[in-house]
Amino acid sequence: MEGSSILARYVEPIDQLILEIYVKNLKRSIEFYTSMGFSVSRKESTFAELKWEDSKIYLEEISGQSVGSSNLTGNVRIMVPDMDICWRKAITLGAQVVKEIDNRDYGLRDCTIAGPDGIGLRFGTRTSL
Repeated sequence: MEGSSILARYVEPIDQLILEIYVKNLKRSIEFYTSMGFSVSRKESTFAELKWEDSKIYLEEISGQSVGSSNLTGNVRIMVPDMDICWRKAITLGAQVVKEIDNRDYGLRDCTIAGPDGIGLRFGTRTSL
């Protein structure tokens, strides 16, 4: 197999590199993510596909396993048109704040919160540099 054939498009970009999050309680996680603006596009007993515009994340409930961590290992960036509305939603939900809302020198007004299973969500709006 040649190196360039590995990079050939196999699926559409919206179906590539989808994050799947293992959750302790699927119902609680769906409630949290939909409150933050995601929509449910598919739901099964222990699995859900959520969408943000054309992008997707998967949630899978894993019974009897240790899920989540008190140590964040990364975040998913979600671009929104109004960061302040998103921030108010996060505070209303009582989300764990990882990084307070602020205008950053890299051109975003953003914040990072943790979902119910410890996955970081970084919401951001572009600012003029």
